[in-house]
Amino acid sequence: MHPDASGYPGSSNLPGPSPFALSFDSVAGQYAAARPGYPPELFDAVEELAGRPIRGARVVDVGAGTGIATRLLVERGAQAVAVEPGPAMGAQLKAHLPDVPVVRALGDALPLGDACADLITYAQAWHWTDPGRSLPEALRVLRPGGALALWWNIPDPDVPWCAEQERRLQARLPGYHAHGITGEAPQIIDRLAPGLGPAHRRLHWTRRIPVDVHLAHLGSRSYFAALGPEESAPVLADERRHLLRYFPDGLVEEVYAVDLTVVRRPGRLT
Repeated sequence: MHPDASGYPGSSNLPGPSPFALSFDSVAGQYAAARPGYPPELFDAVEELAGRPIRGARVVDVGAGTGIATRLLVERGAQAVAVEPGPAMGAQLKAHLPDVPVVRALGDALPLGDACADLITYAQAWHWTDPGRSLPEALRVLRPGGALALWWNIPDPDVPWCAEQERRLQARLPGYHAHGITGEAPQIIDRLAPGLGPAHRRLHWTRRIPVDVHLAHLGSRSYFAALGPEESAPVLADERRHLLRYFPDGLVEEVYAVDLTVVRRPGRLT
């Protein structure tokens, strides 16, 4: 059984998301093709910190995008519902995961019943919410003893080429990382809901991909999507030149740190 999505009020009642958040709709296909996934160790850590297996859990994946994390949760045995405000992003998800219900909504106002989910996940998405609204919403929708899991892939700041690329993009792209909270999530939760005791974990992983896929991944970020292809092109061309100095064979080793925060709703799972 899936969490109850009855009574969804429709997109006209949604609070307005950031323009950056909805910019992904213009690059939905590129996002689905080029964005990285997540390592199995991440889901092991989610299970450990949540205190229950994902298999059989009623999971609400919020800000699901094209379903990159949703698919991995389903493969792990979750009974998943995806929540996504962007129609093009949601269409990509539905095309790849036709059996997963997709609800067009925001984490700040979840059209779901009280205490209907064992796990709520935000993969690369909680920074698009107002935590003062999305945290109480998650706690309302979670069953007692259920858990909220937030995570982000970030370029590993300890790897020189990653750090240099981030500095270049920061200098050239308006609003770059204006919404990034990643490692600050535990402090935000502590401030909003003292006593919940969020747990934080940082994991590391890599993937090796052609330079063109890496550039498509960059181009799927909100900052590039908001600029549009014409203004993005020279930035991406410069990045190609820099990358080929590091990776002359044209295969880029992307190195990620994954920041994971898990907080449980008080009570016991039943």
